[in-house]
Amino acid sequence: MLIDAELVPAASGETFDNVSPATGQVLGSTAAAGAEDMLRAIAAARRGFDATDWSTNRALRQRCLEQLQQALESESEALREELVAEAGCPIATTRIAQLDWPLAEALRYPAHLIDEFPWERELEGGGLFGHRNVRTVVQEPVGVVGAICPSNFPIEVVLNKLGPALAAGNTVVLKPDPNTPWNATRLGRLVAERTDIPAGVVNIVPTPSNEVAELLATDPRVDLISFTGSTAVGRMLMRRGADTMKRTFLELGGKSALVVLEDADPRAALRSAAGVCVHAGQACAATSRMLVHRSIFDEMVAGVAAAFDGVAVGDPALPETIVGPLISAAQRTKVLDAYERAVRDGARLITGGGEPKDLPAHLTGGHYVEPTVFVCEDPSLSIARDEIFGPVLVMTPFADDDEAVRLANDSPYGLAGAVLSASAERGMAIARRVRAGAIGVNGGMFYGADAPFGGYKNSGVGRQCGLEGFQQYLETKTIGYRTPARR
Repeated sequence: MLIDAELVPAASGETFDNVSPATGQVLGSTAAAGAEDMLRAIAAARRGFDATDWSTNRALRQRCLEQLQQALESESEALREELVAEAGCPIATTRIAQLDWPLAEALRYPAHLIDEFPWERELEGGGLFGHRNVRTVVQEPVGVVGAICPSNFPIEVVLNKLGPALAAGNTVVLKPDPNTPWNATRLGRLVAERTDIPAGVVNIVPTPSNEVAELLATDPRVDLISFTGSTAVGRMLMRRGADTMKRTFLELGGKSALVVLEDADPRAALRSAAGVCVHAGQACAATSRMLVHRSIFDEMVAGVAAAFDGVAVGDPALPETIVGPLISAAQRTKVLDAYERAVRDGARLITGGGEPKDLPAHLTGGHYVEPTVFVCEDPSLSIARDEIFGPVLVMTPFADDDEAVRLANDSPYGLAGAVLSASAERGMAIARRVRAGAIGVNGGMFYGADAPFGGYKNSGVGRQCGLEGFQQYLETKTIGYRTPARR
């Protein structure tokens, strides 16, 4: 762990196993923080904010982020192999959002904002008795940030939390997911060995204990919780933080809709449908509901089934693999249970629905499920409403644009979505009516360190990335002062 600028074991000496989701074999061990370690990290972060010039020294922050960027780049290939091993992500995904995209932007963009952001502005007026009144509006860091990260895109989320939080002048206690701790502990080592980041400013505290992690939400020395993960845990963290009026940024689950109009390019529709298979569907923004115009529905069901049957499932280290393992045996059980329930509820299974057959011997201990397609004309069924976090697509027909929008919005979530149409104007019109935080039209990509990402409804509170994400980590102070009355 990294606590107060030191690379340390847990005070108890305890460790926990890091298990390969691809094989079920133990990769190695990681320090298992207890309450004592977490409280020490929180105290260090508080001192780092209160007793150093980190919060006010913008030049130092910029230099340190540049140093961390260079350090990460120097170990990027080792990090790539590590991500494939501990997250089970197909190596092809590390060329995009798993590694290369965030490595290129997640620290550089907020470091650039340090120079460009309007930290202060002045307001005139409001004085009394002839005095000239000036008000200065100041943007300053929130304080100590507790960052809690998921297992599906671990380094992507870690960097997109750490970059803006540090650039804004905060200190951080970062708790990685226990299924994928090594990307974060590697980063902690680089912070300690390769940067001038002061003691206490960055702390990396892995733990398999939910009770230890919850200390970030209950300790009054922590000013903000930045969490990416399930809606259920997000709600719990919001409740735990309420007693200390802790600010929360929550990027939560999704059940996003892909709307395919009757004039859409069928090939583009099939490519988009297969997107839910990437990384075994373990992406909060995956378009796991496919809404298709009724006039082309049967044709599209047949095409999607054939596409899913051809998706490569297997070893994530192979470049051709699209569907790797689920992160854990528990998640595999959850997904398979959802498949069975969907059939019982009356959804029509088109393809998949179980575990893949004929896996190589070295993968038989891994956590794999088949890419699966259901047809579901009843949007109230669990398979059409719940986030499954597996490679499963639910297809539903619609009659016209209004029904497509109604079905897309008939969800407790509102994270992302997509629209396909030969008419860009028609696609944009639908996108503007869908209540979701990020939508792609005709393959347009919303991802980027400069683009705010987050959701409506049960998909979260606040935004990650972009100017809005940077402001997530700032407080606003207004200072009024007067000058003597004019004679």
